[in-house]
Amino acid sequence: MIVARWSIDAKFGHKPAVIDSLSKWQNNFGAQIGWEGKCRILTGSIGALESTVISEITLNNLAELNESWEKLGALDGHKQWSIELEPHIVSGTMKWEVFRIVE
Repeated sequence: MIVARWSIDAKFGHKPAVIDSLSKWQNNFGAQIGWEGKCRILTGSIGALESTVISEITLNNLAELNESWEKLGALDGHKQWSIELEPHIVSGTMKWEVFRIVE
Protein backbone atom coordinates (compact mmCIF):
# COMPACT_ATOMS: atom_id res chain seq x y z
CA MET A 1 0.00 0.00 0.00
CA ILE A 2 1.08 3.56 -0.69
CA VAL A 3 -0.04 7.07 0.16
CA ALA A 4 0.36 9.60 -2.65
CA ARG A 5 0.22 13.27 -1.66
CA TRP A 6 -0.31 16.10 -4.13
CA SER A 7 0.41 19.42 -2.43
CA ILE A 8 0.07 23.00 -3.54
CA ASP A 9 0.24 26.37 -1.78
CA ALA A 10 -2.73 28.71 -1.91
CA LYS A 11 -2.26 32.44 -2.34
CA PHE A 12 -3.08 34.53 0.74
CA GLY A 13 -6.86 34.60 1.22
CA HIS A 14 -7.47 31.96 -1.47
CA LYS A 15 -7.25 28.76 0.62
CA PRO A 16 -11.06 28.27 0.81
CA ALA A 17 -11.27 28.49 -3.01
CA VAL A 18 -8.46 25.93 -3.40
CA ILE A 19 -10.09 23.54 -0.92
CA ASP A 20 -13.44 23.91 -2.70
CA SER A 21 -11.82 23.27 -6.08
CA LEU A 22 -10.00 20.15 -4.83
CA SER A 23 -13.18 18.84 -3.24
CA LYS A 24 -15.03 19.24 -6.54
CA TRP A 25 -12.08 17.61 -8.34
CA GLN A 26 -12.29 14.57 -6.06
CA ASN A 27 -16.04 14.24 -6.58
CA ASN A 28 -15.79 14.59 -10.35
CA PHE A 29 -12.41 13.53 -11.72
CA GLY A 30 -11.27 11.43 -8.76
CA ALA A 31 -14.39 9.28 -9.04
CA GLN A 32 -13.77 8.75 -12.76
CA ILE A 33 -10.23 7.43 -12.23
CA GLY A 34 -11.10 5.06 -9.39
CA TRP A 35 -10.21 7.25 -6.41
CA GLU A 36 -13.70 7.46 -4.90
CA GLY A 37 -13.43 6.96 -1.14
CA LYS A 38 -9.61 6.90 -1.31
CA CYS A 39 -8.95 10.65 -0.99
CA ARG A 40 -8.88 13.23 1.74
CA ILE A 41 -7.86 16.88 1.85
CA LEU A 42 -5.37 18.18 4.44
CA THR A 43 -4.18 21.70 5.24
CA GLY A 44 -1.16 23.03 7.10
CA SER A 45 -1.64 23.70 10.79
CA ILE A 46 1.32 23.38 13.18
CA GLY A 47 4.86 23.01 11.83
CA ALA A 48 3.58 23.25 8.25
CA LEU A 49 2.74 26.18 6.04
CA GLU A 50 -0.84 27.25 6.69
CA SER A 51 -1.22 27.95 2.96
CA THR A 52 -0.43 24.34 1.98
CA VAL A 53 -3.33 22.23 0.76
CA ILE A 54 -2.76 18.49 0.26
CA SER A 55 -4.82 15.91 -1.56
CA GLU A 56 -3.91 12.51 -0.08
CA ILE A 57 -4.77 9.26 -1.85
CA THR A 58 -4.33 5.72 -0.51
CA LEU A 59 -3.64 3.18 -3.27
CA ASN A 60 -2.39 -0.39 -3.60
CA ASN A 61 0.88 0.35 -5.43
CA LEU A 62 2.73 2.61 -7.86
CA ALA A 63 1.20 0.79 -10.84
CA GLU A 64 -2.28 1.82 -9.66
CA LEU A 65 -1.12 5.43 -9.32
CA ASN A 66 0.38 5.41 -12.82
CA GLU A 67 -2.80 3.86 -14.26
CA SER A 68 -4.83 6.62 -12.60
CA TRP A 69 -2.59 9.33 -14.08
CA GLU A 70 -3.01 7.82 -17.56
CA LYS A 71 -6.81 7.89 -17.20
CA LEU A 72 -6.68 11.45 -15.89
CA GLY A 73 -4.90 12.72 -18.99
CA ALA A 74 -7.80 11.58 -21.18
CA LEU A 75 -10.63 13.18 -19.17
CA ASP A 76 -12.55 16.07 -20.68
CA GLY A 77 -12.60 19.13 -18.45
CA HIS A 78 -9.44 18.40 -16.47
CA LYS A 79 -7.37 20.99 -18.34
CA GLN A 80 -10.10 23.59 -17.80
CA TRP A 81 -10.18 22.75 -14.08
CA SER A 82 -6.42 23.42 -13.91
CA ILE A 83 -6.83 26.77 -15.67
CA GLU A 84 -9.57 27.80 -13.23
CA LEU A 85 -7.46 26.77 -10.20
CA GLU A 86 -4.34 28.69 -11.34
CA PRO A 87 -5.33 32.20 -10.10
CA HIS A 88 -5.69 30.83 -6.55
CA ILE A 89 -2.31 29.11 -6.17
CA VAL A 90 1.34 30.06 -5.83
CA SER A 91 3.05 29.16 -9.09
CA GLY A 92 5.70 26.45 -8.83
CA THR A 93 4.58 24.98 -5.50
CA MET A 94 2.82 21.87 -6.84
CA LYS A 95 4.52 18.57 -6.01
CA TRP A 96 3.81 14.87 -5.60
CA GLU A 97 5.20 12.76 -2.75
CA VAL A 98 4.68 9.01 -2.45
CA PHE A 99 5.04 7.09 0.82
CA ARG A 100 4.96 3.34 1.40
CA ILE A 101 2.69 2.19 4.23
CA VAL A 102 4.76 0.06 6.62
CA GLU A 103 2.18 -0.83 9.28
